[in-house]
Amino acid sequence: MSTEQEKPTIIYIYDVICGWCYGFSPVMKALHEKYKDQFEFQVLSGGMILGDRVGPISQMADIIKSSYKSVEERSGVKFGDKFINEVVEEGTMILSSEKPSIALSVFKTYRPEDAILFASDMQYALNHDGMDLNLDDTYKLLIAKYNIPENEFIQKLNDEEFRQLAYYDVALSRQLQVTGYPAVLIKTSELNFHLIAKGYADLETMELRVQNVIKEEGLKL
Repeated sequence: MSTEQEKPTIIYIYDVICGWCYGFSPVMKALHEKYKDQFEFQVLSGGMILGDRVGPISQMADIIKSSYKSVEERSGVKFGDKFINEVVEEGTMILSSEKPSIALSVFKTYRPEDAILFASDMQYALNHDGMDLNLDDTYKLLIAKYNIPENEFIQKLNDEEFRQLAYYDVALSRQLQVTGYPAVLIKTSELNFHLIAKGYADLETMELRVQNVIKEEGLKL
């Protein structure tokens, strides 16, 4: 049994369909790059659109059109023309958090250390490239650069075991009392959590909050 002290964990709770999560994605990637040696990183799917909330993107078209510019201006990300002018305008793509949540659960069994990057890849695929995250073929493209066996990944993507894992992540995010996305917590011990983001925050703010927790907890990283 190792006596080495466990690293504190930065827990990122997001949903692929959440526009502000897309805006926050570069911030999380930068945090991950800076702190990946000092912290463990965990990504949980929030499950924003499940069950009777699943439906065509036309149901959210007005919200997307009225808010995406604000996300762009505050975060610097760009929503793709294909997403805004084709997918949203056409209105038929089904919005569901289920398949991308399952995909994240499958991915974490192969490359857990890259879960932040894969979550970002899925966000970009939808919000920039207008790709349909309900389709298996989308994930074939997304996993190519990670050297994950394609057929095995797709098989697991359609396996009930991984669907249950995805819903476990959703349940865990709710157990952590997260009701909006993005959210970030730092777990420093079994029962000690610090909420450092509830909604969008820029990188400078996030780094300051991480440093405050390090000082407050006297973490030797």
